[in-house]
Amino acid sequence: MSIGSLTVRPLDPLKDAELLHSWVTHPKAAYWMMQDAAPQDVEREYLRIAAHEHHDAYLGLHDGLPAFLMEKYDPRYVELVGLYDPEPGDVGMHFLVAPTDRPIHGFTRAVITAVMEELFADPHTRRVVVEPDVSNKAVHALNEAVGFVPVREIDKPEKRALLSFCTREQFSAARGAAV
Repeated sequence: MSIGSLTVRPLDPLKDAELLHSWVTHPKAAYWMMQDAAPQDVEREYLRIAAHEHHDAYLGLHDGLPAFLMEKYDPRYVELVGLYDPEPGDVGMHFLVAPTDRPIHGFTRAVITAVMEELFADPHTRRVVVEPDVSNKAVHALNEAVGFVPVREIDKPEKRALLSFCTREQFSAARGAAV
């Protein structure tokens, strides 16, 4: 069964904030740590990201309709400063699948695969870095499915995180194994 088309476009903080607010405050998005955010808080956060030269946000579309959020960042300047030794070509990533009343089997895995494809489409990207909450077992399994290897736990101001890496080769090998 085909999932359909997954694409991304740059996020428009002003136009997309109301939609994002409904996603990031949903109980399913607890690890996004914005449960109590007001709509203007979400708008302000994504305006901040849009203004940051080392952090970008994208709206993911499923057959042309909003379905997920993707962020990419340079870990030398955002999120992981001083918490590990970045290598040339490292790119940090966050993703969030929108809540739905009609889940599609395999959709979240298709989304993380599409996100990784988007990141590795840039020839300068050598390795993707993630730092999910250590207790987020569901995302650890998804990360492993696309080739991430956990390195160690780290303490961030807002959480205890599992620092994990995925090289282009690891992603390619994981995709080959998934076929």
